Order: sequence, then structure tokens, then C-alpha cells
Amino acid sequence: MDLMLIAAGALTGLLVGLTGVGGGALMTPMLLLVFGVAPLSAIGTDLWFAAITKIFATRVHHGHKLIDWQIVKRLWLGSLTASVATIVWMKYHPINAESVKLLKTAISIAVLTTALSLLLQKPLQALGRRKRITDASHFKALQTPMTVLAGATLGILVSLTSVGAGTLGVVFLSYLYPLRMTPPKLIATDLMHAIPLAIFAGIGHLFMGDVNFTLLGNLLLGSIPAVLIGASLSARLPHAVLRSLLAIVLMSIGIKLWLTVGA
Repeated sequence: MDLMLIAAGALTGLLVGLTGVGGGALMTPMLLLVFGVAPLSAIGTDLWFAAITKIFATRVHHGHKLIDWQIVKRLWLGSLTASVATIVWMKYHPINAESVKLLKTAISIAVLTTALSLLLQKPLQALGRRKRITDASHFKALQTPMTVLAGATLGILVSLTSVGAGTLGVVFLSYLYPLRMTPPKLIATDLMHAIPLAIFAGIGHLFMGDVNFTLLGNLLLGSIPAVLIGASLSARLPHAVLRSLLAIVLMSIGIKLWLTVGA
């Protein structure tokens, strides 16, 4: 048992339960910067950490009937297909020293994009609402293909970096379904989509030998009780404030990771 890893898992689990985001964006950089884990091992382990942690959070949300299954299925159509294709590509393009640097750069960019998307969520949702109201028929006709495309984007990004399933998924859904999604429903739906995606990508990384089970066990010891607490409190806390604070934290982490790549 490693108390630092357990605490890191608990912090991340609490944020995932409260906001539905922050799993990969927070945990993967933490494993790289604080614990010195190799990039591929950090990604592979975090995918399983995120999947298992989110299963416990989703059980709470499902009990409250907050998951929009139609939207989840649309996202899966794009994300699971793209995840399989990405893992196959990674299998036939082995990681070397130069690739590791590129991988760290990709993770830092993904984290910075995640932070920026959190800050832009409300304006994008407002834009989506205007389009949904003023041009309803055209907007609704594009919802399904755009949701599948959003899922495919997440599938590629998550398989490569483990980052984005929660945060970017929430932002995509905020824009595409501005009238249909309340904050608790948005969190629950995005969490449900992220679980099979993380498992698909995680299986690929498992076969490539990128999962550290000792590390994973310590992280889950902290995250599982914490995510249950966060999910139970989610509907009662100010989501806008939480997301703004999380965006600031992720921006700092992304910049730090970017600087370490260039060092």
C-alpha cells in the first residue's frame, strides 16, 4: 500500500464523482509528473482506473435515472470503432524514444485543450441553445451524425492519451443537446459513455503490457469510496464553480507537463 497513491486516487475519484470529468486529464499527468511513471504505463493504468472508478459513480447516477441511453449509443457508435482502430494502429507502430516525447506532448496538449474546453462550456452551450431554437430542424438533423463524430474524436484521443472522455465529452454534449441536458444528466450520460470506451482502450493497452496492477490497486483503494461520495453530492453543488476551479488546475498541470517535455 502506498498512501500517496491512495490519496491521489481519492482526489481524482472525488472530482470524477462531483463533475464527471478530470479522470484522465488529472490522473495521467499526475502519474507522469509526481510519481515518475512511464507514459504508456500511465496511460494504460489510468484507462482501467477511470473505467472501474466510473462504474461505481454510474451506479449512483443510474439509480437516479439520469442516463440518456439514446445519446450514449450514438457516442459509442463513433468512439468504440475509433478506439479499436487506434489501438490496432498503435500495435503496428511501436513506441520508441522519439515517440515517447511525442506522446508526452500529445498528453500535455490534450490536458490544455481539456482545461480550455471547461472554460468554454457555457458559451458553447449558449451557442447551441440559440441554434437549437432559431434553426431547430437543421440543428436536429445534424445532432446524430455530429454526436457519432464527437464519439470518434474521443475514441482516438482517449486511446492515445487516456485524456478527454469526461471533459471533452461533456463539452460536446453541452453544445449538441443544450435543451435536453441538465447538469446531473450531462454528468451521468457522459460517465456511462466513458466506461466502455476506457475498457476498450484499456484492453488494447493491457495486451501491449502497459498496465501496472500494483499501481492500479493503490489508486482504486482511494478512488472507489471517494467517487461514491462525489456522485452522491453532485446534484447539490455549484457545477460552474467546480468546473472553473478544475480548469485552472488542469491549465497549470498542462503547462507544467509541456515545459517538462521541452526541458
